Amino acid sequence: MKTKSFFFNLFAGLAILTITSCTTPVTMTTYKNPNDNSKISKVVVMPLFEKIEYMKPFEQSMDAYFNSKGLKSTGSLDLLNPAVKYPISEIKRKCDSIGADAILVIIYQGTDKTESYVPGATYVTGGFGGYWGGGYWGGGFYGNPYNYGGIVTTGGYWTATRVINLKASVYTHAAKEPLWTAEIKITDPKYVDEAAVSIARSIYTSWQDLGLIKFGAK
Repeated sequence: MKTKSFFFNLFAGLAILTITSCTTPVTMTTYKNPNDNSKISKVVVMPLFEKIEYMKPFEQSMDAYFNSKGLKSTGSLDLLNPAVKYPISEIKRKCDSIGADAILVIIYQGTDKTESYVPGATYVTGGFGGYWGGGYWGGGFYGNPYNYGGIVTTGGYWTATRVINLKASVYTHAAKEPLWTAEIKITDPKYVDEAAVSIARSIYTSWQDLGLIKFGAK
């Protein structure tokens, strides 16, 4: 589904937010349109990825996170057929029909790959020729590891790091320009759903800090 032409140009980011989860570090550079005072009470998540097998778990995971925080969220695949090219007026109409006041568009912008060399190392294996005696830190001694252990040398190796680049934009009802934009970098994601949760957490934190979320809306 080619929908990039439906949306307006994005602004450069001014604020930087870094949040690291247990699995996927996310870095965001964000911008809030100072001329738009809109609030977000229900958002449609719309990742414009080439493969639907990436879109669906991404949408579902972001929706689940937003909803768990009290922000109503729906995935675009619940409203739109990915095989159909919709005019922007129809996209807005479908979003309006469920009471959504914002669309979160996420665009893939390529992957950066870097390699680094980890040099070899030499270390001692096996037990030491002695023991800790006297209980806790008192007494005892270290023996000679070269007599009682072994020496192992490992070879060096190369490691690769992937950084996936995304651009996110929030579009509201009447505005011709996005309310909020972000350049997103996520490092070495292993699973689509985990990456989506990390990104959703970062986005939600930014929106909350900027006062963009309106809770309690029907």
